[in-house]
Amino acid sequence: KKEKKHRVQALGSGVIVSPEGYILTNDHVISGAQEIDIHLSDGRIFKAAPIGSDSLSDVAVLKIKGTAPKNLPVAYLGNSDSLHPGDWVAAIGNPFSLLSTITQGIISALQREVSDVTMYQNFIQTDAAINPGNSGGALVNVYGEVIGINTLIYSQDGSFIGIGFAIPINMAKKVLVDLIYKGRVIRGWIGLSIQELTNEISQALGMQSVNGVLVSDVYSGQPAEKAGLKRGGVILYFNNQQVKTGNDLRNIVAS
Repeated sequence: KKEKKHRVQALGSGVIVSPEGYILTNDHVISGAQEIDIHLSDGRIFKAAPIGSDSLSDVAVLKIKGTAPKNLPVAYLGNSDSLHPGDWVAAIGNPFSLLSTITQGIISALQREVSDVTMYQNFIQTDAAINPGNSGGALVNVYGEVIGINTLIYSQDGSFIGIGFAIPINMAKKVLVDLIYKGRVIRGWIGLSIQELTNEISQALGMQSVNGVLVSDVYSGQPAEKAGLKRGGVILYFNNQQVKTGNDLRNIVAS
């Protein structure tokens, strides 16, 4: 008995980031793909190959096969560290297979963490309409600079309800460079377990707020122990950057 093989097509979005034909998108957009076609807004179609992928950040890098085509529309990557809630943004992508769709909104919040997602999280939250097919596409500011890669939808049925999430472009850029030049993503490690501060713990330690993270364990022989960190200590700053939550510390150390 012969088994029938079924080909399944899926559509996502991406951003061309260099004249050589490198493309930034989401890991979940290309995961499991056997063939990848790149459809440009001017009608040109190219074959692409994956350069690398990182599921922990949901970032993937593709490259157009062969010699880079002429006149590629290369996006300018901005600085996501300069963003503020209330900034106007636009999401560009292919929702529901509607090619080259643009929607507008504002940055609703920064440094969001979504509890049921296992990955490095520092999301930009926006109310620009993001729907299935937008994943991997650009979130741009009013100057047309890419400041995020649209990634997640917060919704009961998977459609737009005004809460979408994008990976900050500064985080995506580090993954991009690592994947292209090193072939894998290299992250920092200090070797400890942490837990969030509660009001009770903060008061017991004589602290005035719950900003910071509690060191619950220090692993033997690892950098944290060598640096003198002890169980029961509280980390308030790391590399001159304020640490308010465990997610802050994970992201700062990893980068």
